[in-house]
Amino acid sequence: MSMKAFQKIYTKITQVTKATCSVKATGVGYDELASVNGKLAQVVKMVGDEVTLQVFSGTEGIPTNAEVVFMGKAPSLKVGEQLAGRFFNAYGDPLDGGPVPEGNEVEIGGPSVNPVRRKQPSELIATGIAGIDLNNTLVTGQKIPFFADPDQPFNQVMAMVALRAQSDKIILGGMGMTNDDYLFFKNTFSNAGALDRIVSFINTTEDPSVERLLVPDMALTAAEYFAVEKNEKVLVLLTDMTNYADALAIVSNRMDQIPSKDSMPGSLYSDLAKIYEKAVQFPSGGSITIIAVTTLSGGDITNAVPDNTGYITEGQLYLRKDSDIGKVIVDPFRSLSRLKQLVIGKKTREDHPQVMNAAIRLYADAANAKTKMENGFDLTDYDMRTLAFAKDYSRELLAIDVNLNIVEMLDVAWELFAKYFTPEEVNIKQSLVDEYWVKKN
Repeated sequence: MSMKAFQKIYTKITQVTKATCSVKATGVGYDELASVNGKLAQVVKMVGDEVTLQVFSGTEGIPTNAEVVFMGKAPSLKVGEQLAGRFFNAYGDPLDGGPVPEGNEVEIGGPSVNPVRRKQPSELIATGIAGIDLNNTLVTGQKIPFFADPDQPFNQVMAMVALRAQSDKIILGGMGMTNDDYLFFKNTFSNAGALDRIVSFINTTEDPSVERLLVPDMALTAAEYFAVEKNEKVLVLLTDMTNYADALAIVSNRMDQIPSKDSMPGSLYSDLAKIYEKAVQFPSGGSITIIAVTTLSGGDITNAVPDNTGYITEGQLYLRKDSDIGKVIVDPFRSLSRLKQLVIGKKTREDHPQVMNAAIRLYADAANAKTKMENGFDLTDYDMRTLAFAKDYSRELLAIDVNLNIVEMLDVAWELFAKYFTPEEVNIKQSLVDEYWVKKN
């Protein structure tokens, strides 16, 4: 390699910990990549001329006279049209046996977009999942997490969103995925013939966990290319942010930093915010919308990861198993999109806000009826009808396997209203009832 002449090579390591080694060096930059005894490493700390390198695969077997070669650059990705339809690892190397893509080399993990270039999001991003589009409508440029228990089919949901979402490009960032999950995504995308608009960066459970830390930045660097250069609507799907946070914790603990709540690093909030704040709507029409899975252990919403996430994002989507219908639904009570009012009834049909509210109110009445029943109280005729309605509403609208467009969702809701209730009980504006109420023959 002729480049070697220009690279700085050091052979005296001053300190080795489980994850890091230190060397005295000058003219080195933060985040710069290096190779230590052939193992990939990255600059994580500099005090004077003492440079601390994090070795991605761990420091085992590295002698103190190991060769340290600085590469003179931070991790980067070649961006271009050729990324579409491809699977890459955390370093942006092809996983699918295809050629290395050509394109402009861009350092990953750059700053977020200047707020002056941001626009108030106002475009609808439909996912085809009624529990989202009907009740928790998403807007381009939004950042929102899926809170899910580890045993829920969140990867299936992410794949469905990827296939159905009305966007120009989908960027998938997988962190700590099992091989089965990786193959599931690969096969699902290939079989649907949707590969041409999807770019995937995958770190599996077999890869070093530290590499997960590169995945969101890789995904967002690709997203910024399509949103900024091509003015496209880009949806970034990140799964699973809890694995990302665990990798952060491993690194900070190995570097002997004092952990904060739930053994997470004190920098967790800013580490997460740096990722989510890349969501943006540009005035030119390009946008980056981020949906990220955060798995909860034992449904614990107070854990540091979901807790910090909630302060950064604009709402959350909750998956839960509905035991009455035996399906996973998007929970209408615990899910929330803080930006939905920007589009519902404006970019969707006029009856959307009222239908949404009426259905949730009747669903809440059913929850009360259920409590009455469980406590041995008599149910009224209205109670019985709300319980029947709730089952249908869960099965036909909230379940994650329902694939309808927003107009169809609204029509289904009106059919359910007419099936179980009178217009007075549903309590929607008369002009809308006149237009949309399903007349029984």
